[in-house]
Amino acid sequence: MMQVTLTINGETKTLTAAPAETLLEFLRRHGFKSVKFGCGQGACGACTVILDGRPVNSCLVLAAASEGRRVETLEGLGDAGRVHPLQEAFMETGAIQCGFCTPGMIMSAASLLRENPNPSDAEIRSALDGNLCRCTGYEQIFSAVKAAARKMRAAKKK
Repeated sequence: MMQVTLTINGETKTLTAAPAETLLEFLRRHGFKSVKFGCGQGACGACTVILDGRPVNSCLVLAAASEGRRVETLEGLGDAGRVHPLQEAFMETGAIQCGFCTPGMIMSAASLLRENPNPSDAEIRSALDGNLCRCTGYEQIFSAVKAAARKMRAAKKK
């Protein structure tokens, strides 16, 4: 085992990692259960986290490679006491079916909306291209991202 120091959801932590442990395995082992194991090959997006401001498939990143970096998971975006506009919009539009893909979808969408608060439909589709969902048919998900973008822009104006 080795020590890895990184910032997870704004809190700097020094945690243990096995040499070949993926960031996905590492995060789940240390209590970040929103990060889901889907395919293990970077094809489904269920394990998407934001690493240094960019969405990544955590199943493709070694935990050791996250030394000194910033990782954001759904747990850091919002919770029951402080719901993020994306989480709220996903609930309101019915974009959550089984919920398995939802954390990865939301993290990809959060990254998009930080860079582009008013994305086009094509930009939303492109940002979510690496996230698969087998339940919703995607339209509710795209509607949720658009609704969250509107809410976030309105909140900034206040």
